[in-house]
Amino acid sequence: MKSPKVCFDRILPNDLRRPLRFAQIGGGRTRAISPRGKNWITGSTLKVAFLGGTSAQQDLVREHAVQWSKFANLRLNFVSNAGADIRVAFLDDGAWSYIGTDAKSIPLSEPTLNLGWVDEAVILHEFGHALGLAHEHQNPDGGILWNEEVVIRELGGSPNNWPPDVVRHNVLSKYAHDQINGTGFDAESIMLYSFPAAWTTNGFQAKVNTELSALDQEFIASSAMYPGTGGSNMAVELPVQEATLTAASIGAPGEEDLFKFRAKTVGGYVISTEGPSDVVMKLFGPNDITRLVAEDDDSGSGNNAQISASLFPGEYWVQVRHYSTTSKGDYGIKVVRP
Repeated sequence: MKSPKVCFDRILPNDLRRPLRFAQIGGGRTRAISPRGKNWITGSTLKVAFLGGTSAQQDLVREHAVQWSKFANLRLNFVSNAGADIRVAFLDDGAWSYIGTDAKSIPLSEPTLNLGWVDEAVILHEFGHALGLAHEHQNPDGGILWNEEVVIRELGGSPNNWPPDVVRHNVLSKYAHDQINGTGFDAESIMLYSFPAAWTTNGFQAKVNTELSALDQEFIASSAMYPGTGGSNMAVELPVQEATLTAASIGAPGEEDLFKFRAKTVGGYVISTEGPSDVVMKLFGPNDITRLVAEDDDSGSGNNAQISASLFPGEYWVQVRHYSTTSKGDYGIKVVRP
């Protein structure tokens, strides 16, 4: 039987320093998952540009990619500017995408998503990655027991021609529990590879999924991803150089808080949280809610976040979430000039 075409995740060098840890866990569960820290800001409009391709290929992408926006509180705006957030190529280089905001770390002249073949399923799958979703079979609780020898042999041949280390990264390895957000079982997900029972030792197999499943739609619209409430117009204004903390709270598990402030002059700024909650913080700007400036987990006191950065004048946004997707809690936040 011919080996299926499968895509591979493009990852950043700093993620390579934190490898996906391999685990074989029983129970037969597969979950929709999203690596933590790679979501765009809820309510954003992402600019998408084509780096080549025929008119027919581009039209297919425009037609199908926007299906995600029917459920996610995000919008896709197709532009001609090569400096767009998501840059789509049609190279003979397989199907792949950087995950979520990792795309902002890629040189503007390079693609962030490639469609080596073009149909509805692969477009939906790769744009799922571009919005921050990962492969479901790499969930640490997936319960898939791979027949490693068979998988490495099959994916080492045509049409994928992957060396063993690529097979391990894209198929056999699992995310660590603290690297992902997840949902319940979904064998229908567009983010799940199709593979035969011969690839596993427990008889598990996955069929070809060609459309967004009900759980794909639910998860992308959930508080873990892009819920219908929130967005840049809901950002709370933060004063600069104010000693008093602005009180805030993660009121529900998975909630993300959004703040904004204006840097009036070029120079150093320190954005920090205080309180008992273990929070993670991202800074975006200037004047662009999709441009990631910095992110931090525990550089402040205790489990608090702190970002120190030299900023140009303009408007900036600060996104704060709890480190644990099952926790909530109070904290305070402030912006000062050192």
